[in-house]
Amino acid sequence: MQAVILAAGLAKRLRPLTDTTPKCLLDVKGKNLLHRTMENVISCGINDFVFVTGYRENMIKDYLRNNFGSVNIKILTNTDYANNNNSYSLWMTKDYIKDGFVLLDSDILFDAGIVSKLLADSHDNAAAVNVTHKLDDEQIKVRVDESGRILEISKIVDIKEAAGESIGIEKFSRPFADEIFKILDRKILEENNVNEFYEKTFEEIIERNDLGNSLYSVDVSEYECMEIDTVEDYYNAQKI
Repeated sequence: MQAVILAAGLAKRLRPLTDTTPKCLLDVKGKNLLHRTMENVISCGINDFVFVTGYRENMIKDYLRNNFGSVNIKILTNTDYANNNNSYSLWMTKDYIKDGFVLLDSDILFDAGIVSKLLADSHDNAAAVNVTHKLDDEQIKVRVDESGRILEISKIVDIKEAAGESIGIEKFSRPFADEIFKILDRKILEENNVNEFYEKTFEEIIERNDLGNSLYSVDVSEYECMEIDTVEDYYNAQKI
């Protein structure tokens, strides 16, 4: 199992905190987000990483080299990070995925128990979902059936029908990964669609109603987690 960590973005909503520092290197209570993410994932037995960097990439590369040299890390550079979205960064990893992988955004403050629970879940493809967070229009929300199979995953899910917030950590099997990259090949190479959230690709697979490539919700509400998107989020994270 590998971990794919996307850390290319500009993090405009976190300015001025990110004027000179990539978001993942922001300090939260004495330790930056990148360090916390790496420690948490490694503690779950994963030692093979694929990173996609862009903004202030040398700072991220240097930090990983100086602090996590004992694990296998492949770093890819999204040179056009200012003009594309996370689906493009995910697409860049396709030639470096060996089997199944855990996908993480780099701006999440989270407990290691979330990754552990996701890996232990019996379903091959699963998304970590918090069912207690107050929902709003900015969150990626999920709608599920009675078995927990995700029927919809996007910001536009009706809040009244949403089961919770997808926190930005998922687990995928090799077959599901293959489908992701087939769709992204079409979107990016044929349609020049480089500015989507990757959840649009997940939804395309979900809509096929192929039970072999279903994506399931895993309730991780017992663990602390929050996405740090804004300056307000950052200061709230210091209080957790």
